[in-house]
Formats: sequence, structure tokens, C-alpha cells
Amino acid sequence: MKNVIITGGSGFIGTNLVNFLLSKNFNVINIDKLGYSSNKYKKIKNKKYKFYKVDINNKKKVISILLKHKPKAIFNLASETHVDRSIDSPKNFITSNIFGVFNLLEAIRYINKKNIKTKLIHVSTDEVYGDIKNNERSNEDFPYKPSSPYSASKASADHLIQAYIRTYKIDAVISKCCNNYGPFQFPEKLIPKIIFNIFNNKTLPVYAKGLNIREWIFVTDHCDALYKLYLKGKSGESYNVGSNINLKNLDLIKKILKICKKQKIIVGKKSKISFIKDRPGHDFRYAIDCSKIKKQLKWNKVTNIDKGLSQTIKWYFENQRFFKITSSKIFNKRLGLKL
Repeated sequence: MKNVIITGGSGFIGTNLVNFLLSKNFNVINIDKLGYSSNKYKKIKNKKYKFYKVDINNKKKVISILLKHKPKAIFNLASETHVDRSIDSPKNFITSNIFGVFNLLEAIRYINKKNIKTKLIHVSTDEVYGDIKNNERSNEDFPYKPSSPYSASKASADHLIQAYIRTYKIDAVISKCCNNYGPFQFPEKLIPKIIFNIFNNKTLPVYAKGLNIREWIFVTDHCDALYKLYLKGKSGESYNVGSNINLKNLDLIKKILKICKKQKIIVGKKSKISFIKDRPGHDFRYAIDCSKIKKQLKWNKVTNIDKGLSQTIKWYFENQRFFKITSSKIFNKRLGLKL
């Protein structure tokens, strides 16, 4: 039975990936510092699962865990991810997303010298490409043009990993994925925030005029792509992971409202769309070309947006305690305005 490590395995994608890989019969070791957005709702109870409360910036402890478990793969999801927070506090993103990756790479280099070989699957973002013109989709050779401290920190980590692949011959691949959604997502992000506000008869905030376009993928489809990268991804390569489902934020919110009504969820009078001040440096459109992973690794998303949103809304409705144990003081405050 193979051991795999997930760093950041208590976050949104991490929690879903832990469950996904346990279903594939892996022994899963989760390394997570348990930050503000970590999953505190449901503890994973499985004999094949082990948790370490460790920050990946603690290289000594990370090395000891790697030496003990000798993982076949390390899925790196340990990251600060909220763009608005990166505008307010960029230092946290530099510390986690750049120095954290550096320490993880050094830990891998150390165990490689001990003849313990592992494969790093690093989760990046489509935001490293920046704004994409209406007639374009960014492929893996598209130039990097990050717009926020968050996307710049992720771009920096990507370059650092590529340097370690070439210089130190570590085995690593990079996933550059579009916006994920699904269960366990911290409600500062658009979809769970809108769902929470509908449940609580609050206004539905959207930046500017709601015309910014994002590409959306259901989280388990991304988990499947990461699994394919572990099995077949070529070291040194990056793979875009997307859905070709591109929606204006305004249209997305309208779709959520429609599905809530279809599921007989009460939409109160206060749950109206409210246009708020735009985020500084806000990219207008993301759209990626993921033909490479489709052709080379035979991966494709299986969840359409209506099905994915329906499952997501149903999960949050049936698990409203998830919101209750998350401090409203954290996710109700407007961020990203400290300039």
C-alpha cells in the first residue's frame, strides 16, 4: 500500500483530495498548520489517514515526516489563496507560498540524497497568466503576467520548482487550475459566500458590475486530475486543468439563485445582488486551454456546472453547521481595500 503526503490537506481542495485518495486505497499523511480557513468541521476517521499539525516552513519537522513515511508522492496544497487578503497582507503570502515551497523543495532534496525518491505534484493557479483577451485561452506556454500579490507568489513558486527540477533533478509536475468549487470551501470565496448569504437572507455582493469572467471546475474533477498527474504526469511539465465553463460573476450568482429556488430553499427579500467597490488590480477574464492534459493523460472533467452547483448547494444546506463553526467575523468583513 502506497504512502502519499498532502501538505495543506485540511484546506478546501486538500480535504477533498484526502477523501479522494483514501478512496483509491492510499495511506494518506496530511501535513497542515491549521490556519484560519482549515476544515474544522469534520475530522477524517480512517485507519489509512494520519495528521501532523506542522507548518511546511518548519523544514526540520517536514524532513522527519518524509523520512518516516517515505512517500511515493507529495501533493502540495499548502498555500494562502484569497486574493483580497494578499492585497491587505502580502507578507503572509510570500511566507507561505514562496518560502514554504522553498522549504518543501529543500526537504525533498534532502531525502533524495538519502535515496528516498518521491514525486511532487504542486498545485498552482490559472491566475499566474493574468488577464486573458476575449478571443484567447492560455496554454502552458503562455507568458506569466500575475496581477496580485497572491498570483505573483504562486508564479514565483512555479519558477522555483522548475529551477529545482533542472538543477537538482527532483521529480515534479505542476497543476495550473481554474477556480474550484464544492464542499468544504471557506465562505470568503464567491460561491460559498453567496450560498451562506442566501441561507441567511443577506445581500449578495459582487465586485463592480459583476462582468468579470472566471472558469469553474468542481473540486473532485480537479482531484482526479491531480491523481492523473501522479500516475502519468511527466516530470518538469506543467498542466492546465480547466473545464471550459466560463461565466460572468453576475450570471453565476443568478444560476445559484435559480438552483436554490429549484431545491425549495427559501430566498429572502434581502438576498438581492449588490454591486460593491471593485478589487484593486482585478483581472477581468480567465480562460485556459487544457487540451494538453486531455490528450496526454486522457483526463477530462465529468461534472457540468449545473450538476456541480446543485451538489454544492445541497451539501451546504445539509451541513449548515459548517458555517456556524466558522467565525462570521472572519469572512463577513470586506477585505482587499488597504492600499
